[in-house]
Amino acid sequence: MHFVLLRLSMKLLKMKNTALAFGFLAFVLTVSTFAYLIEPETFETWFNSLYFVLTTMSTVGYGDYSPSTFPGKVLTIFIYVFGIGLLSLVIGKIIDAVADFHRRREAGQLKFQGKNHIIVINWSKKAQYAIEEILSTDSNIEVVIIDEINKHPYDKPKVYFISGDPSSLDILEQADIKNARSAIIFADARIDEPSLVDGKSLLLASTIESLAPNVHTTVEIMMEKHIQNFKHVKVNDFVLSHDAVSRLAVRSALNEGSLDIFTQLLSRQRGADVYQTTVRPEWKTYEDAFLALIKQGATLISNKGDMTINTKLNEPIPTDAKLFVICDDEVSQKINNML
Repeated sequence: MHFVLLRLSMKLLKMKNTALAFGFLAFVLTVSTFAYLIEPETFETWFNSLYFVLTTMSTVGYGDYSPSTFPGKVLTIFIYVFGIGLLSLVIGKIIDAVADFHRRREAGQLKFQGKNHIIVINWSKKAQYAIEEILSTDSNIEVVIIDEINKHPYDKPKVYFISGDPSSLDILEQADIKNARSAIIFADARIDEPSLVDGKSLLLASTIESLAPNVHTTVEIMMEKHIQNFKHVKVNDFVLSHDAVSRLAVRSALNEGSLDIFTQLLSRQRGADVYQTTVRPEWKTYEDAFLALIKQGATLISNKGDMTINTKLNEPIPTDAKLFVICDDEVSQKINNML
């Protein structure tokens, strides 16, 4: 008997989780039906027999229902011997599955399930600061990190991790690049030669372009002269590494107090920020938009990258205009709700 139970237990341990779940359900339903058929006067309803089986298997045993016939007691002994072990095995499988899920999540082996997320490629301190800025802007945005390290580098809510070569199509598909909102490619700090760093970034940008051409791509470039090499892959925006820091330092040296302005515009965690606003039908010229926005507490500064619109207020607003304003988050939401 002991040998038979041991062999049976070994087979159950090797069963797949789905098969074990169906087997457990079939066992509970079957013995509940037998219990009711053996002693219908004791249990009165099939649900009561199900209740008896579950309380017995979980070793709770309230005693409000108990078989009085010999077949009923034999069935109860069978539940003791086999059912309690089966329930323990199922619970153990559930615990193992949860532990395996967390292990695979930490190791970056799970496929991301979502859309409209932001993908951050190549982990570094700059990538961490970028993610913190993203989450401070909108806590509902989901972020997926792709890097060749083997452990989640920033295990926070809404932040996911995919481990692998970011230039691999399989890895990008695992991060669901086609449904992403945008991708940010940071320079690989593990490579010393700037030309090789930009070469890797170019490869990543090309791969993303071939797989998801509609995804907005921002790339950190080490050397300005390499920007021309990225033109054919239709990268949306470039950030020159170290360039922003150098320029801010010069602004601070030449214009005392100006650094705080740039700091506020660079971070949504402080003061005002830059927001895009929709063009309203009644705005015919830049002046119309400027005056309407200033009354709401927002300052119109540019159309796309053109920051000279204050010199051409009488010119009509183009149909493809993208207007940007400086204001705080409350004013931005107020303006967008009015549009």
